[in-house]
Amino acid sequence: MKALYKIAVCLLALSMCLSLKAQNDGNDMFVPIAKYLSSGNAENLSAWFADNLEISVVSSLTNSSKSQAKQILKSFFETYTPRKFEISHIAGRSNMKYALGTLNAGGETFNVTIFVSVRDGDCKIQQLKIERVQ
Repeated sequence: MKALYKIAVCLLALSMCLSLKAQNDGNDMFVPIAKYLSSGNAENLSAWFADNLEISVVSSLTNSSKSQAKQILKSFFETYTPRKFEISHIAGRSNMKYALGTLNAGGETFNVTIFVSVRDGDCKIQQLKIERVQ
């Protein structure tokens, strides 16, 4: 009877793990991205950038290289020190995901939109938009 109980507990634990895995819809890449936005870490965030991406920071839209985008973001974080970033919505398809969130930085609030391309398990930010909330 004790062995049967152990087997039942193991099966229950396994089914819970599989259920949690099934609920993961491939949006895990937004966890570190959100962390780096929240902490103002342009260096680590830029590791997620595509070689060329569209970056829009407070109405200044540019197509930039990875290193240019990192400098733009670093400058933004120096001007507006991030305090908190929260993702409010995630959606997309298998090859393109996006997230919408709110960044509190420098005493102001910004809407953030992030588009990430997904190819062969490789996730790269293709577009990052930071807009001041009016």
